[in-house]
Amino acid sequence: MIQAKDLVKRFGEKTALQAMNITIQQGSIYGLVGTNGSGKSTFLRLVSGVYYPDGGSIQIEGKDVFEQEALKDKIFFIPDELYFLPQSTVEDMAQFYAAQYSGWDWKYYRKLSKIFPINTKGRLNTFSKGMQRQAAILLALSARCSYLLLDEAFDGVDPVIRGAVRRIVADEAAQRNITVVISSHNLRELEDLCGHIGLVHNGVVLFSQELDELKLGFCKVQAAFRPEREIKEFIGLSIMQYEKRGSLFSMVVKGNSAQVLEYLEQFQPVFAEALPLTLEEVFIHEMEEVGYDYNNIVF
Repeated sequence: MIQAKDLVKRFGEKTALQAMNITIQQGSIYGLVGTNGSGKSTFLRLVSGVYYPDGGSIQIEGKDVFEQEALKDKIFFIPDELYFLPQSTVEDMAQFYAAQYSGWDWKYYRKLSKIFPINTKGRLNTFSKGMQRQAAILLALSARCSYLLLDEAFDGVDPVIRGAVRRIVADEAAQRNITVVISSHNLRELEDLCGHIGLVHNGVVLFSQELDELKLGFCKVQAAFRPEREIKEFIGLSIMQYEKRGSLFSMVVKGNSAQVLEYLEQFQPVFAEALPLTLEEVFIHEMEEVGYDYNNIVF
């Protein structure tokens, strides 16, 4: 389990994380989303032990991470900006990580090398961004760590390989009970892979929730009424956004679809339907509700 309590990280006068609290259960695939500069990457660097906290604590399995060699043997972090040894090949980096990680699995590395369409003997500095990402993911999976931290790890990777990686990561989490934390702006990708989601903004977690529960808490409603109704009549609904065209209402509502439709029945609608929101729509409306400019979020 990964647990942050009142976690603080500063860089000079800038506070990147301020009293951040979050718990990520063992064996979960957890997605981190939020505004640019919200603190997601800083959090992952604290989890991996790259940074030392300026306040609070960050622990894995109940132990502080920083300068804990035994814990770091269980963690593989793929940062947003990749680094490889100068002039190294994928094979060179495999040799390097095999010496660093006690769980390194050469058999698994060879198996994965057949899945990723990259030349493991080619120099990494000649690879495209997407190919370098593939190499990093190949190396990370081969280390067979208990904690896999991915910061925009799929950026630039083609859809076929992204699909393969999602399947491999899901299988690893299920079969080996590894914990995966993914920071990404691609909410559609997280929606397909993650079981839990956390929204980070200005160095704090606005909420952390199971994905299915989160999506069930919102719905898009279309309903028509004869005679026409006014929005102020629906005082029993938590309406986040609405548009009225004649007798037709289009609304985004906080609440379970079935309960919302049951409430509207008292107004005898000509018709009414409710659909779940996508993860992207959920976050846009959540950010709007707390007063943040969602136009600054990259999806």
